[in-house]
Amino acid sequence: MGRSINLEGKVALITGASSGLGKRFAQVLSQAGAKVVLASRRTERLKELRAEIEASGGAAHVVSLDVTDYQSIKAAIAHAETEAGTIDILVNNSGVSTTQKLTEVTPADYEFVFGTNVRGAFFVAQEVAKRMIMRGNSNSAAKPAYRIINVASVAGLRVFPQIGLYSMSKAAVVQMTKAMALEWGRHGINVNAICPGYIDTEINHHHWKTEQGQKLISLLPRRRVGSPNDLDGLLLLLAADESQFMNGSVISADDGFSL
Repeated sequence: MGRSINLEGKVALITGASSGLGKRFAQVLSQAGAKVVLASRRTERLKELRAEIEASGGAAHVVSLDVTDYQSIKAAIAHAETEAGTIDILVNNSGVSTTQKLTEVTPADYEFVFGTNVRGAFFVAQEVAKRMIMRGNSNSAAKPAYRIINVASVAGLRVFPQIGLYSMSKAAVVQMTKAMALEWGRHGINVNAICPGYIDTEINHHHWKTEQGQKLISLLPRRRVGSPNDLDGLLLLLAADESQFMNGSVISADDGFSL
């Protein structure tokens, strides 16, 4: 008899859901039965995705979220729970990068990358976790099974040239995941991190056809980049009740690149 991941009855909030990995994450969780809340600054893109999900029989809601704005975070999460119900799963996906030498990094560059990748990710997770903890404390008879999935990067485990600032920020996300897992695990919140390798998305699709992109592909163990659906299985595992014994895990999905 086969077995599949069933997320029916769960509410999942996905940040950075307007494109790329975030969009794919939302589609996959919806297909598994979760009610998804799509969060991003680009709400028109989110509305298009909501229409696609609803046309496929899923349930989706749209909230405007700027992770660099603390008040926007609080308002968006409150709105999400008003619209869709209490959040069971957070996919903390918003992220940005720059390509430059460390000697070229300006204070504005630093704030741009760390403001989204570290500060934004932290306060989104914090706001969701506070609500999860409060619900768990108010119903001691229940055994909560909450999930926070931080999207880090293989660059947080191994430094790459020209994206040192990004690597630094994602290394912080890795340590943040472990700290959250240690502190929040007792409240029934499992916090884990996905570290994707090079994935072909709309933001970098053109790069793989360039000379520099082809050179990079030649350095990869199997001479290929991944696609967003290569992360489907890992995402579903970390979102599911079946991953109850996984807390503080930092998992690479990079086709062997970090070996």
